[in-house]
Amino acid sequence: MPRVLLILALVATAFWVYTIVDCAVQPPTRHRGVSKPLWIVIVLVLPVIGGLLWLVIGRARRSAVHATRAPDDDPEFLGRIGTISDQDERIRRLEEELAMLDAEEAFDGPSAADSATDPEAASTPRDDDDEPRGSRGAV
Repeated sequence: MPRVLLILALVATAFWVYTIVDCAVQPPTRHRGVSKPLWIVIVLVLPVIGGLLWLVIGRARRSAVHATRAPDDDPEFLGRIGTISDQDERIRRLEEELAMLDAEEAFDGPSAADSATDPEAASTPRDDDDEPRGSRGAV
């Protein structure tokens, strides 16, 4: 019997300490009923009953405090994103920029991959200025 009482006393003490710490660390917006210091006094004076009261009555649920929505559920946020025509316009501008970049690459001449497949271009030795050695005028 003494072992059971000792175990119950340890469990009650652990519960009491837990509820004191839980009540003390919660922000004041999560306290219902009375103020935060008064809840701490209630939990200290009435060890087990005060802890039960704190958990059942005094502690507000997290969902009740934070009633925020995810961005995809918030109509105000969705309205600020932009319309579909804005997105279509942006896609069109990006495609035009890509087409201009492709045109510049084609205008610059053969790339290194093209010279690797062209046997004549690969066999002609080149200087730093990309002219064949034999094409320079003799001095």
